[in-house]
Amino acid sequence: MDLVLIVEILGLALLALVVLVIVMVTVRRSRLARSGAVSVSWRFDVSRAGHGWVLGQGRFDGPNLLLYRSFSPLPMPARRLSRERLTLGERRCPAGTEADLLPVGSVIITCTDGGTPFELAVSEQVSTGVLSWLESLPPSSPAHRRGSLRRRD
Repeated sequence: MDLVLIVEILGLALLALVVLVIVMVTVRRSRLARSGAVSVSWRFDVSRAGHGWVLGQGRFDGPNLLLYRSFSPLPMPARRLSRERLTLGERRCPAGTEADLLPVGSVIITCTDGGTPFELAVSEQVSTGVLSWLESLPPSSPAHRRGSLRRRD
């Protein structure tokens, strides 16, 4: 085979792969939007200020908040936060370069998931939704009896 033909075939295969990934990401994001997903960013490495933010969508699914990466073709969530283990903490405005990385009007909420600290960046409306979702935990649940669903201020 001619070297030029091999390069052309490899180039076309690479182009087809890129187009396939773009289509998969677009279809996934569209399905999430139709299912009521909200824009949310998160970071689990809170040791470095302003670094490690992941852009994505969050979808409430019963007792879980499912976090999906924006630019991943995978259909499964990147993180699953349990309502029983999630505690909301202080709120703050984006600082430094975070204002450039996060959506306009984001508020950052310091949280813990079973003792693991992380941060969520959401709009004011989504922040209210997350708090309502947390407070809707049934009174008979262990987390409700422990009082762990209250905000730490």
